[in-house]
Amino acid sequence: MRLVNIGFGNLVSANRMIAIVSPESAPIKRIIQDAKERGTLIDATHGRRTRAVIITDSDHIILTYLQSETVANRLSDENAVGDEEDTDE
Repeated sequence: MRLVNIGFGNLVSANRMIAIVSPESAPIKRIIQDAKERGTLIDATHGRRTRAVIITDSDHIILTYLQSETVANRLSDENAVGDEEDTDE
């Protein structure tokens, strides 16, 4: 199982991700509200502004403070579990 770091040490299974989208559009805002009402919303922003929304195959909606491009890059990286703060450079 391959995991992707979505910030603050939170990891998501790469195999379960369906889409990474921007939270700005009205349809995505409705999806977030519906997930909140169903209890399938996972807020991994730690109080920061939501910049990307991850939709999973289990119908869970995950909010992250990282931009969509950053999550996509981490998904395509070989070291998807690593965190940029762990480097000693």
